Amino acid sequence: MNRIILSIRPVFASIILLFMMNPTYSQTTIQAPNGKLELVLDTEQELQFSVKINGESIIQSAKIDLEVDGSWALKPSKVTTRTTSHKGEIIVPFSYKQKVIHDEYNGLVLEYGQKYQVEFRVFDLGVAYRIMLRQGAEMVQINEKLDLQFAADYQMWSSLIEGYGSSYEEVYSEHTVNDFPEHKNTYTPLLLAGQEVFVHITDADVYDYPHLFFEKGDTKNSLQATFPSYPLKTEMEGSRGSTIVEAASYCAKTSGQRDLPWRVFHIVEEEQYLLESNLVYQLSRAGEEEDYSWVKPGKVAWDWWNAFNLYGVDFETGFNTKTWQAYIDFAAQNGLEYIIMDEGWSASLENIKETNPDVDLPFLIQYANEREVGIVLWSTWRGLLNDWTVLDQFQEWGVAGIKVDFMDRADQWMVNYYEKVAQETAKRKMFVDFHGAYKPAGMRRKYPNILSYEGVCGLEYNKWSKKAFPKNTTKIPFIRMIAGPMDYTPGAMRNYFSDQYKPDFARPGSQGTRAHQVALLVLFESGIQMLADSPSNYNKEPATRDFLTTIPVEWDDLKVLEAAFGSYLTIARKSGDDWYIGSISSEEEPREVQLDCSFLGKGSYQATIYQDGVNVAKFAEDYRIETMTLDQYSTIQLKVGKEGGFAIRLERM
Repeated sequence: MNRIILSIRPVFASIILLFMMNPTYSQTTIQAPNGKLELVLDTEQELQFSVKINGESIIQSAKIDLEVDGSWALKPSKVTTRTTSHKGEIIVPFSYKQKVIHDEYNGLVLEYGQKYQVEFRVFDLGVAYRIMLRQGAEMVQINEKLDLQFAADYQMWSSLIEGYGSSYEEVYSEHTVNDFPEHKNTYTPLLLAGQEVFVHITDADVYDYPHLFFEKGDTKNSLQATFPSYPLKTEMEGSRGSTIVEAASYCAKTSGQRDLPWRVFHIVEEEQYLLESNLVYQLSRAGEEEDYSWVKPGKVAWDWWNAFNLYGVDFETGFNTKTWQAYIDFAAQNGLEYIIMDEGWSASLENIKETNPDVDLPFLIQYANEREVGIVLWSTWRGLLNDWTVLDQFQEWGVAGIKVDFMDRADQWMVNYYEKVAQETAKRKMFVDFHGAYKPAGMRRKYPNILSYEGVCGLEYNKWSKKAFPKNTTKIPFIRMIAGPMDYTPGAMRNYFSDQYKPDFARPGSQGTRAHQVALLVLFESGIQMLADSPSNYNKEPATRDFLTTIPVEWDDLKVLEAAFGSYLTIARKSGDDWYIGSISSEEEPREVQLDCSFLGKGSYQATIYQDGVNVAKFAEDYRIETMTLDQYSTIQLKVGKEGGFAIRLERM
C-alpha cells in the first residue's frame, strides 16, 4: 500500500534539563538559531516577555496569564525551567509552498508546579508560545490573557469587525496601534510595521478552542487579546446563519489535560521573509500515520462566479444536467481535476440528500469519472449539521469532495465543527474546502484532506463591489496567506483598471490587467485552485486558457525575487524540474522588473512569458506571449503596466 507518513524526520533534536530556577532569579533569555531575535522572559511579578531584533526592542511587553475556573493560574512563585533545542525537517505530504521544511528553534518551558506549563520557541523568523494544562482530564472553564505593548506606535493592517461573527473577508484597514478604533475587534492574521521591522500575528494548532482576536489596549502602543465566548444557546437564522443568544463568561470549556493553541509572532526585517515562513504548519500537530494518498489537490472549473454564463451552446444554461455536463467537458478537455457544483444542485439548502429534479447527479458523476474529472458538491454548514449521514450518500454517489459554506463564526463550538467535517470527510475519502470560513490555523497538517480555506477578500467581491482591488491584493500574500492556503478564486477574463471598474453580478470581471490576474494562480497558494470564469470565455481565448491550465497547484519550493508590501511582489515556485514565476503590481505607473535567473541552478529552460501587452495602458486585457531560452546566467528586463503583472513558465530542457 502506498502510505503517506505525516511525521517529522529529525536531523538533530535535544531537550536538556539545565537548571532549577532560583525564585529570586526572574529573567531568562532565549535567542533564535541565527542570533538575530532575542526573547527575554520575566516571571518576577507576572509572566511576561519582550522581543528584540538585532538589539532593537519590538515587543516591549507581552503579559500572559490563564484564568481557570475563576482563578488566575500563572503565579510567580516556584517556577522551574527546562530548555529545549531542535533542528530537523518536516516532509509535507501535499505542499503548496515547500515540500521540505527546515524546522529549527531554541526554546524554554516554564513549569508552574504540577498543573501548568508555558512553552516558548524562538525561530529565525519569529517567536511563539503556548500554555499547557497538566491537571487531569476533568473539564475546566478557561479565559486567556495576552496584553501586548509595542516599542512604538506601529503602522497596522487589521480586519475590523464588531463582535466576532463574520465571513472573515474584510478589506485591510490601515491605521496605527494607538488609532485602533474603540469598540472594534480585529481577527487574525494581522500585520504591523515599524522602521525596518514587520510583525505578523496569528495562532496555530487551534483545536477545541476559539480563534484569537485583538482589541485596543488600555495603555499607549498596546493591543489586548480577546476571544469569542463559549456559546451556551444558539438560534438558527434563515437557511444558512446562526446567532449566539446566550454566551458564557469564559471562552472555552475543555479538558484540564491539554495544550492550548500557539500564539505566533513573525518578526522580520524585510517583508519577503514573511512569505518564506511555515511557522503555522511547523507549530501544528501532525496526524496519525494514515494513508492519505487518495487526496489529490487540483484545479477546478467553477460555475457560481460566472453565473453559469455559457454561450455558443445549444441549450438553456442554469441548474440543469446539460450545463454541468458542459463544465465537465471543459475540465476534461483542459486537464482540470474537478468541477464544483455550487448552490442549486440540491433539492433545497436543507435537503442535500436529494437533487434538484432538473439535475441527474448519478449520470453527471459517472460521466465525469469516465473523463477523469471529480465532482465537488457545495453545501451550507447546516446542511451537514442536520444529518451527517448525507456524507454516506455523497460517498455512494462517488463525490470527490465538498465545499462547506457560511460558518461565519470562530468560537470553540465552531472550531470543533470544522474538525468534525475534516474527520467525517476523511473517513469517506473526500476532501473539503471551507468557505464562509476563518483563516487556517494548522488543522490541515493533521487532516491533509483539508485543501483550502476562504477567509480572504477574494475575487467574488467584484460581483457586487470594488473590494478586490490591486492595492488590497498586493497585501493579501503578506497577511492572510502566511496562515495557510486560501481560496481566492482567481482567473477572470474580463479585466479593467480599478478606476474604470463597475461591479456586475452576472458578468463580473477583475481589477488590474489580464497578466496580473494570470499571475495570481502562481502567487496564491491553494490546494484547490479555481478557474473562476466561464468556460466560454476561456475557450474564446485559448492562449490564456492553455497557460492557466498548465500552472500546478502543488509546489516543491519557492524563491521570493522581490517584495514591497502593498506595491508589488514577484515569486518563483518550483514544481518538479520546472519553475513558474508570478508577479503583480498595484502601482499607478508602469515599472521595470530586472529578473535575475540565478535561482534556476544548472541547465537550460524554455521560458513562456505571459505579460502585459504594448497597449495595456489603454486596454487592461491586452497581453502578449513570447518564448525564449534562459539559464542561471540570464537576466531579462520586463515591463509591468499599471496594476499589471506577468507569469512565466520555465520548462527544463
